[in-house]
This record gives sequence, structure tokens and C-alpha cells, in this order.
Amino acid sequence: MIYDVLIIGGGIVGCALARELTRFRLNVALCEKEVEVGFGATKANSGIIHGGHHAAPEMLKGRLEWEGNQLWEVLAQELGFGFKRVGELTVALHDDQLPVLDKLLHHARVKGVSGVERWEPARIQDEEPALSPAILAAVYAPTTGVVNPYEACFALVENAVRNGLNLLTGFPVQRLQQNGDGWEVVTPSARLTSRFVINAAGLYADQIAALAGVRTFTIHPRKGEEYLLDRRLQGLVKHVIFPCPSPVSKGILIIPTCDGALMVGPTAEDTPDRDDLRTSDAGAQAVFKAVGELASGISEKDVIAQFAGLRASATGEDFIIGPTSKRGFINAAGIQSPGLTAAPAIARLLVNVLRDEGLELTLRDDFVANLPRPVHFAALSTQEQIALTLRDPRYRRIVCRCEYVTEGEVLDAIAHGATTLDGIKFRTRAGMGRCQGGFCAIRCMELLAKAHGRAMNDVTKRGPGSWLVRAAREDEP
Repeated sequence: MIYDVLIIGGGIVGCALARELTRFRLNVALCEKEVEVGFGATKANSGIIHGGHHAAPEMLKGRLEWEGNQLWEVLAQELGFGFKRVGELTVALHDDQLPVLDKLLHHARVKGVSGVERWEPARIQDEEPALSPAILAAVYAPTTGVVNPYEACFALVENAVRNGLNLLTGFPVQRLQQNGDGWEVVTPSARLTSRFVINAAGLYADQIAALAGVRTFTIHPRKGEEYLLDRRLQGLVKHVIFPCPSPVSKGILIIPTCDGALMVGPTAEDTPDRDDLRTSDAGAQAVFKAVGELASGISEKDVIAQFAGLRASATGEDFIIGPTSKRGFINAAGIQSPGLTAAPAIARLLVNVLRDEGLELTLRDDFVANLPRPVHFAALSTQEQIALTLRDPRYRRIVCRCEYVTEGEVLDAIAHGATTLDGIKFRTRAGMGRCQGGFCAIRCMELLAKAHGRAMNDVTKRGPGSWLVRAAREDEP
């Protein structure tokens, strides 16, 4: 098959674009080097849908931030993933930070972001009594939301597949060759041909551009460490709490996640290693020192999980979106914060770029915009839980005690594309609670192995190289 568009990269931007393109009468493919989408930078994203007033309006990311913010509510309704507008406070602790608040208010006015206002200490303490009384002022934005980014990624690509996308996971791109009016994309498993190629490869976007012979930028990985806190702190703060941002980071935040738990972080540390996902004592100290200045009731003793992600910051610190000197090769690179927020708007922009580059776009009359909402047993009322278990006995058996995840939910996740333990974890929350999979991991592995007809030692955490058990040797008892 000759594809009309082939997307390289299955992060939030690639998946949002894939769904957007399946609205049209096109042959579309997506190549992702990992075994499931969303396993790169998207997996470790903070999950904040920014209010729309952070990025400067003269930057591309600034223009797309507010547009993207307004698209998330409809996406969540159509695709059934969690989304909450919790609002945010950007707080100033020192006099020299007050001009930063004025700048954010200016951004909001220029962009037309609704409801953004300045709060004085009395209002802050009334709304968020756990915050430090030393805070001098804050900018409040009701438009800020939270999502589980991997959940959104899975839903976007599942909907795209239902509408005709050819999803190719475990397909790293090795070579790109322009042939006449199209491109040959070489992977270890196949040679693919497409009229247009979209480079949405995240941390590796500069390397993919180099393969195409159009590298004009460099990705500089920036590591962020984050820490998930025990549910006993749920409700300590209601809004996302930002410190005043620096030139390279929005700072270390307090984040009430979409599932209710609190998360703190991230750090911002440049690293030359695109695989450096280690957390560190220094990172933890930096996070909890900063958080302690915002809310003294949060302690490192409350951590139940820690992880790191890498942001794909690029030369110039702005998004790099558009055609290149070689016809048919289009970049969507340097998508760091607010990349998650902007992703739906980036997808629409790329569709327009493709149209301008000569791709004929005819809307389909059979596009299906909706997915059935997945079962979240813990969120149901007692009566709803009883009714469900009477209809389907799979939901009577609890797999994850910490997050109250049932066997039915795990099997649903497998049916909807989970092929790894992390694939189940990110779709259901099994393994995200206090014991971090100590109770449920083996049962999830058993269900995966049975569903896919595999041996237990073939089940991985996140793909090749992440095996969890090995087969017994003949000489072992």
C-alpha cells in the first residue's frame, strides 16, 4: 500500500494527528518504535492542560496553547477518558516575582483567556488554607485542567484505528529515502511508502530529520523528576499550584491528578542521555525543598512512587512545525510544555499544512467520533457495582486492592490493546497504588499470558528488555 500520510512517533501529538487525519478519505499509518503508544515522553508527562496564559502569545506554542486548551473537553467526552478543570494558582513568594504575575495577566488579556485574575493573600488562604501564608499574591486561572496523558493517548489511537489507521508498533524507523513524489520508510519489519511523512518523533525528532537530510535543529533532552504521593493527602490542595516560572521551566508544582492523588515536581535538568530516566537524591531534595516553601504539609515520607521523564526541548525553545526543504517531509518537533495542552491544536495545524502542501482532503461521512467509556469499578456507586457484578462475574474478582481494580477491567484493557504490564497499569491503574504492584502484578501477568497465548516469561513490563520472570532451568527444583 502507498500511504497518503505516515506519522513517525506515537506520542500525544502523533496520536492526536492520526485521529484527526482519519476524518478524511486517506490511507494513514503511524510508526512507533515502542510496543505501545504513549510509552515515551507522554507516559511521564505531568498531565496538566495549561490554562492558556503561560506561553508568550508571539510564540507558536503560545498561540496553540489556548486553542488546544479549549479542545480537550470535547475530546474527553467523545473518547471517554478522564478530564477535570481544577483551575490553577501561580504564586509569588518574593517581591521580585510580582512582575511575573503581571506578565501572565497580560498574556491572558492578549489571548482572550477567560476568568484569569489576581488573588491577594486573604483570598488565597481562604481557598487554599494548606498553602504557605508567606505567599504575597497569585494569578488564578479556572481554565486549567488535568488528564492522564497516556489514557488520552490510548483513546486517541484506538479511535483512529477504528476509523482506518494502520498502527505499527515496535517499528523503529531506520532509513528514509525520497523517491519521486513520495518517501520510502524503512523499518526492521517492513518497507513502507508514503506521499507525506510527519516527523513527530519527540526526543528523536532531530535524528529522524537527519535521516531525511533536513536536520536544521537539535533536540536537547531536559529531565524532570516527579513524585506521586499517598492518597491520604488527597484534597490537601484543590488547584494546580505553580511557582513563578523560570526561563526554562514552569517550576516545581503541586498537582492534584485526574485520579485524585497528589503529585509533585518536575525538576528541569539538561542531560545528553536520551535514555536517562533515573531519579536521584538530589532531585528529590530539590522537589521537596521547593514544595515545602509552597505547602509545609507535604513531606518526602508521603512518596509512594517516583519516576522521571525527558522533555524534547529544541533549539530556540519553541515548537518546530511545518514543511521542510524536501517536499513531503513535515516536522512536528520540539514539542515540550505546553505540548500536551496544544496537541489537539497541533494536529489541526498539521492538517492545514498538509492541505497547503497539496494533499487533497475530503471529509468522510462515516467517521465515528466516539468510543465507549471504559469501566472504572472504583468510581461506580455501590448499587452500580452490584448490578455490574450480577451481569458479569469478571467484575466480582479484585485484582488490585490498592486501586480497587477488577479482573474485568484488566481483561477490558487487554482487549483494547494492552500487550504489556505497563499497558494494563496505564489503562486501569492496577499497580499504581500504595504497594506499587506488589499484590496485583502476578495476576495481571497471568491474565496477559493467557489472553495472548504466551508463557509467563514472555510477558514484559514495557516491551523487549523488560522481562519480569524467567523460565526455570531443567536443573532447578
